[in-house]
Amino acid sequence: MVPAGQPPQFVKVIKTEEKGSDVNLATHLLHDAHTAKFDIGVVISNDSDLLEPIKLVRHHLKKQVGVLNPHTHPSRAILPHIDFIKQIRQGVLQAAQFPATLTDKHGTFTKPATW
Repeated sequence: MVPAGQPPQFVKVIKTEEKGSDVNLATHLLHDAHTAKFDIGVVISNDSDLLEPIKLVRHHLKKQVGVLNPHTHPSRAILPHIDFIKQIRQGVLQAAQFPATLTDKHGTFTKPATW
């Protein structure tokens, strides 16, 4: 709270939390299946929130769907509803990451430590 007679103070907040990626992935999985853009779909995730779109694509659109799992343990909710699963090995996943610090025309930036 700002004391009476004092101007308000502002700070710039940068929020690095990603939002909506599972909804976007589900939307594109369904759209691409409806428009026959694939015969076999591959989802790179372990998120059980994607279960319903996977089920719809497999059962109603008759497309095969597999999972490339970036985690050690697969989602037990997804397993009965996919055609195949393959774990992405940790070394392969690490080799596919950008460096922790990058520079572009706007300056240098660093990815969050929790990534």
